[in-house]
Formats: sequence, structure tokens, C-alpha cells
Amino acid sequence: MFEYELHQIRSAELIREAQNHRLVQEALRGRRAARRAAVRESGQNDTEGQSHSGRPRRHRFARAA
Repeated sequence: MFEYELHQIRSAELIREAQNHRLVQEALRGRRAARRAAVRESGQNDTEGQSHSGRPRRHRFARAA
């Protein structure tokens, strides 16, 4: 009987964790969609080729010695 109660508690805990995970993923999708919409509205749609960081890109080939 004790094992069954532990199983029920663990099952309820996993269901809560899954619900929280789904909620977080939905919020992230909403934030990404809002960010994309803001970029579209601002007209800055030329993000192709830009990196996410502010660092300059590395040279393609190493310098000759």
C-alpha cells in the first residue's frame, strides 16, 4: 500500500513538472514571436549573416608565417 501511495505522489509530481515545462515553452514561443514581429515592424529584416555576439568574425584562413 505504501508503494502505491509513493507511486501516486510521484505521478502527480511528474504531471505538475510537465505542465510547468509546457507553460515555460509556451511563454518562450510567445516572446520569440513578439520579438520577430517587432523586428518585422521596425523594418530591420536584414539579419542574415549577422552573428548574435558583438565580436568581429574570425578570418577564414590563418595568417601565413
